[in-house]
Amino acid sequence: MATPARRPPKASASRPPVSASHEGASLRDFEIDRRNVLAAGVAVVTVGAPLAATSREQASMYGLIGQMMAAPGKRDELITILGEGTQAMPGCLSYIVAKDATNADAIWITEVWTDAEHHTASLKLPSVQAAITRARPMITGFGQRFETIPVGGVETPKTQA
Repeated sequence: MATPARRPPKASASRPPVSASHEGASLRDFEIDRRNVLAAGVAVVTVGAPLAATSREQASMYGLIGQMMAAPGKRDELITILGEGTQAMPGCLSYIVAKDATNADAIWITEVWTDAEHHTASLKLPSVQAAITRARPMITGFGQRFETIPVGGVETPKTQA
């Protein structure tokens, strides 16, 4: 009957752990306890799985930030119309209309959607089409436009323009 292989003694005050740079160390000095490997694997799965799921959810979100130019004196009216047409849009997580702080005719629209497909579909909704029809005569142009991948934030309360 074969004698089982002996494990090296654990590190103690009299015998420090062997490092990879320690001269004369053999492979047996670097044996890894199966329990430690199993515990490390469980830790990676336990901690990593929720993070990976969160990353997938966040990566699928779609964001849009755009500047719209209103006809002189029509910015507040345009903001009201945009707010009315966006009350019930499936997949819309956030739709914020803001006044530009330096240009009296400009507004910024910041949108967060569950995905790009919901944003595209929203443009065909009757309420959105009606808002576009009413707003079009007040829009003189568009400024900058950025597509984003939202990763977090907080909701803002609805306020009057």
